[in-house]
Amino acid sequence: MILSVALSGGLYWIFWGPILMNDDIACSGFFSASVEDTISCLDKFETSGPFQWFFGNILESFYNFGYAVSHPSLWLSWLNGFDGTEDKQALMRFIYYGGSQEFFFVIFTTFLMMTAYGIWRNNFMWGVVRGLEGFANTIGRFFAWAGLLMVLQQIVIVFMQRIFTAAEITLAFGAPLTKDVSWWAESLKFENALIVTLCATYTFVQGGHVRVDLVYSKVKFRTKRAIDMFGSLFFMMPTAVLVWMYGWYFMWRNLINPPVSASDTLERLMLKSRAVRWSVETIGFSPNGFNGYFLFKILLISYSALVFLQAIAFFYRSYLERKEGPESEGKYLDKDSLGEGEEAYEGTH
Repeated sequence: MILSVALSGGLYWIFWGPILMNDDIACSGFFSASVEDTISCLDKFETSGPFQWFFGNILESFYNFGYAVSHPSLWLSWLNGFDGTEDKQALMRFIYYGGSQEFFFVIFTTFLMMTAYGIWRNNFMWGVVRGLEGFANTIGRFFAWAGLLMVLQQIVIVFMQRIFTAAEITLAFGAPLTKDVSWWAESLKFENALIVTLCATYTFVQGGHVRVDLVYSKVKFRTKRAIDMFGSLFFMMPTAVLVWMYGWYFMWRNLINPPVSASDTLERLMLKSRAVRWSVETIGFSPNGFNGYFLFKILLISYSALVFLQAIAFFYRSYLERKEGPESEGKYLDKDSLGEGEEAYEGTH
């Protein structure tokens, strides 16, 4: 009883003590300030300490999500045109919130809600696993064909350059595409990047990544799944978030001018919106070389999103297999097969 009272009192002080000590900060409204020169009471709560900041942002994420869905023109109108001031401001809002803590907590809160419901309804969690793994497999199986394209393209380049001594290669399907041989040669790097970024999660689902195993194979089944859960939460997800946060502004700096950065506030971006214009990076490493290097930045963002989604699927699968036991291992897993009679070679490539 004494411990319970002490714990309750401690929690009360952690959450409300700093607020009581900061009564001189004026606040109005709950989610947004309703009086000029004040802050919202939720913002006041969030600035009172780390626990308040964390739980306050989770609470605020519901408001942010609802506001974004109910006011899509405030951040998506630039998709229909880029002429007026409102469209430019919408683009800047899209850039700001795409790499903001508000967006992170919307995703994080959604993950928490899905996890809570999935623990209660395991069939829902299995459905999420099947959907996310199926998405990774579909994307990976499609872009894996870029490997064949690279081989064929390299053969054509060698023949045209060494045998026919051609300076240019024309690809004609409707409108002809004529580029220097060096352009086609450098574009092989982009096709390789397609495989690396868009097939990574597909390879993960298929169990094709190289692993260094020192402990994993020696522990029990449920311990393995606990290790997998830990790895997905504390390695895969944070890595994907960091790549997204850094790559997001890196991508936009190569698409628009004036350049944007993670340190820019929303107010500063609104000021920059007056002069914003498209300025897509088209500079190659050689005069006639491949000039679409901005596509690599887009692939970096796509890669981080796919890894984050796969981390969710892997965490859910590990949790469910740990709960249901060894008989559920590989349940609903859609793995590629080399065909009947080739089982001995599967998993060795």
